Amino acid sequence: MNGYATSDRDAVTAAPGGLLDLLKVAAVVLDAGGHIALWSPEIEQLLGWTAEEALRQRADTLLVSPENRPRGRELFAQVRTGARWAGVFPLRHRDGTERAVEFRTMRLLDPEGQPHLLGLATDATTVRQVERDLALSHSLVNQTPLGIAVFDNDLRWVGVNPALERINGMPEEAVLGRRVGEVLPDLDVEAIEARMRHVLETGAPLLDQQTVGRTAADAQDRAYSESYHRIEDTDGRVLGLAMAVLDVTERQQAAAEVAQARQHLSVIADAGMKIGTTLDLQQTARELADVVVPHLADLAAVDVLESVVARGTITPVSGGSPAEFRALAVAAGYPTDAIHAADPVGELATYGSSRIITQCVRSARPVLVERVDGKMLRRLARDSRAALALHEAGAHSYLALPLVARGKVLGTLSLYRTVNERPFDDRDQVLASELAARAAICIDNARLYGRERGTALTLQRSLLPSTPAEREGLDIAARYRPALSEVGGDWYDVLPLGPGRTGLVVGDVMGKGVQAAAIMGQLSTATRALARLDLPPAELLRHLDDIAGSLGDAIATCVYAVCDLRRGTCELSSAGHLPPVLAGADGRAELVDVPGGVPLGVGGVEFGTVEVELAPGSLLALYTDGLVENRGEPIDTGLDTLTRLLGNAGPSLQRASDSLLSALSPEPDDDVALLLVRTRAGARGPRA
Repeated sequence: MNGYATSDRDAVTAAPGGLLDLLKVAAVVLDAGGHIALWSPEIEQLLGWTAEEALRQRADTLLVSPENRPRGRELFAQVRTGARWAGVFPLRHRDGTERAVEFRTMRLLDPEGQPHLLGLATDATTVRQVERDLALSHSLVNQTPLGIAVFDNDLRWVGVNPALERINGMPEEAVLGRRVGEVLPDLDVEAIEARMRHVLETGAPLLDQQTVGRTAADAQDRAYSESYHRIEDTDGRVLGLAMAVLDVTERQQAAAEVAQARQHLSVIADAGMKIGTTLDLQQTARELADVVVPHLADLAAVDVLESVVARGTITPVSGGSPAEFRALAVAAGYPTDAIHAADPVGELATYGSSRIITQCVRSARPVLVERVDGKMLRRLARDSRAALALHEAGAHSYLALPLVARGKVLGTLSLYRTVNERPFDDRDQVLASELAARAAICIDNARLYGRERGTALTLQRSLLPSTPAEREGLDIAARYRPALSEVGGDWYDVLPLGPGRTGLVVGDVMGKGVQAAAIMGQLSTATRALARLDLPPAELLRHLDDIAGSLGDAIATCVYAVCDLRRGTCELSSAGHLPPVLAGADGRAELVDVPGGVPLGVGGVEFGTVEVELAPGSLLALYTDGLVENRGEPIDTGLDTLTRLLGNAGPSLQRASDSLLSALSPEPDDDVALLLVRTRAGARGPRA
């Protein structure tokens, strides 16, 4: 940095600089005999002697210690002959100490031609300090990667360091005397000069001011951090201002990358909490679409192979075969007609082998289309109308991810960017692949669960009896409703035992899925076999308990009742099951106090029996806990509601059964088995 550039006119009118004041340069004049002829106030400050004390004294006697006088006289003689001398010489202070004084000396001649010696002196320590400061300042200014500029009060360049020459893309001489806008018109000149004026007027520095633009050094916009400081001399006179410039483009890019990485981690964490909350295939697909929009894409669609949805199997797409998809979810980050370009949710769509989505599932690899043109849109959209909708919405970038779980491709996640101007890149692909992989596992779990649930439900329904609507003296209604999640092992049965006698059973195997259904089938079959022996309820449960114990870890609750219309009674035993409800013809309903017992499979405990009167018109309800249990409510609430509803049951048991299910368990978390039996008015009552 060359310093301030001034014109001749400026040199005449400019105020003096402050460097000589900083150095406190003093002057002393000796006559031809070495006597002090002139003594300045500055030399008085430096050495302590007043003018009255110093004038007309020999300089060597007053100011030089005896051991240094020979050298002092030698130097004086040299200067008298016209030689110049500069250096450091020790002089005595008035207080008796010695001070190192730096001199610049020269000979002067008076009108008579007599020689005099002029000495310009300053404290050597001060000179060394100023030299160090100047050297340090020069090194810092010229070696720092920080661009430094100095401007005058008219905001014109007066100095530039090498770093700023590189940033500007032009040498110092090309900018001196000019304003910023004349040199760098592609920067925000108005904002920069407004900051300069503010600093000049107030003296308050401005730090880390951001500017984005380009200079002659780069054809692309770059980001700069600028700091402004007012320059003043030791008397507070404003000389101009200094500006420090740092190219922070890479720093901002790194910060943006860190922010993006944090956002990606946040999206992944969000996905971990929001994807796979249920084992429902379509719900899982919706959760995936909702996570990627709007964090990653403006528009997203989840399409699963039809074989996965329809049959729970995975049929690979190979060769030139088309692919059949079932659209399960579509999401948009803002209201747009482009959402209609995706396949309607729930509909079947077939894509030829040349389509991007088909290539994605066939190769099991992501497909990134950084820039989408009209021709590519036709390979992405299902038809020309959908392609037009995407074009009008501004779709410019596309990313397709295969949903791969356990080495099998289940479908695709399709992502579009429309309002987000940045195209998809490799980092987006990595994040989207992570989300797709997580979602694929959840979708596959839902597929496997759905297949197992379907198997269990099929097995369950095949094992349940075809219940007659009536039996000798009895009207009968039965219902089985599987849970929305996993199928359990609930069952019911109506067993003919002989004239006027009917066995009723409702049971619940603990556990879910195929295993619970299989155990239920075994216990149901065993109950039918034991019922043929016309055993008392307690004895039948004891045999069932032995059988359950032989089935491994099988545990089940059960209630068994024998209705004897000849006697007008009903005998009941329970193995840890909920109590039946008995409602009389008068509408009064109450829980039957059956000895609770323990569940089947526990073993070693006798079962109790209770006998109740079964008058004509009586209604007996056997059920499993899925009917009366609700999350967040005590089971007594469900039992009270069931009892109340049975007391008001109408004449049709079929309608009464449906009403009970609708009122108590419209969307059951557990399986429900319900058996209603009513004695007809003409049935034989208790014997006299």
